[in-house]
Amino acid sequence: MKWSPGGRSPNLEDRRGRGAGMSLGIGGGVIALILSLIFGPGILSDSNDGSSTDSYGEVGLSPADSAREEPMVQFVSFVLDDAQKTWAGAFQEAGASFRPANLVLFRDGTVSGCGPAQSAMGPFYCPLDEKVYLDLGFFSELDRRFGAPGDFAQAYVVAHELGHHVQHLQGIDGRVRELQRSNPDAANALSVRLELQADCYAGVWAKSAAERGKLETGDINEGLGAASAVGDDRIQRRTTGSVNVDSFTHGSAQQRAQWFNRGYQSGKSSACNTFEGQ
Repeated sequence: MKWSPGGRSPNLEDRRGRGAGMSLGIGGGVIALILSLIFGPGILSDSNDGSSTDSYGEVGLSPADSAREEPMVQFVSFVLDDAQKTWAGAFQEAGASFRPANLVLFRDGTVSGCGPAQSAMGPFYCPLDEKVYLDLGFFSELDRRFGAPGDFAQAYVVAHELGHHVQHLQGIDGRVRELQRSNPDAANALSVRLELQADCYAGVWAKSAAERGKLETGDINEGLGAASAVGDDRIQRRTTGSVNVDSFTHGSAQQRAQWFNRGYQSGKSSACNTFEGQ
């Protein structure tokens, strides 16, 4: 992706020097990452009894680590600002106001408005405090464990989470939660629709970036690869050897790539209505 290092976004909150004293361990972390990608970050935070926040403490970020991660921090800052400027313009055209989200960088763990955040949970958006939570280590996992390398694969992750912020500002996530409460049997299917719409919104931003000359050859393929890599079917097959469609909460690899591509091809959020008939 074409971008120039330019410092940090005013909407970036760096907590990498304040991690969680508690640790899930490597094995537990991988399991929690897989579970959260399948079931959402609530699989850990919903069961919180308040005790896990007591062990949060200072975890230092060495100068070497800080210097090594700074280019990635600035890239995330660039994507954060670029995507939010795109959505602010779209909201303005629709006669609505856009309220930017903050993106919290953390290492190991922190506290979110939705409960404890562990790096093993993967990136997520918390509607209660309107913040995206990201441990930069996830990008290494995306490359090595999920086979989705490249800077635009990373950009897709940020854009997808910001897609959830757009849904929140539109009131879509709240309506989905109400539907899930009134019809628990449809909760997973509704979650899939929510996630696929966020994928589509990520594609809408990608189209805008392409029209402004910010994409390079292969970037869209990286985005499609990342969307496919975190499909429920691929994760379940890798971890359990089988696929249970009824337990999907994010969508299959094909669906996720399809909806990202739909947003990219159309460039319009109106093409991202995954809730028709609901």
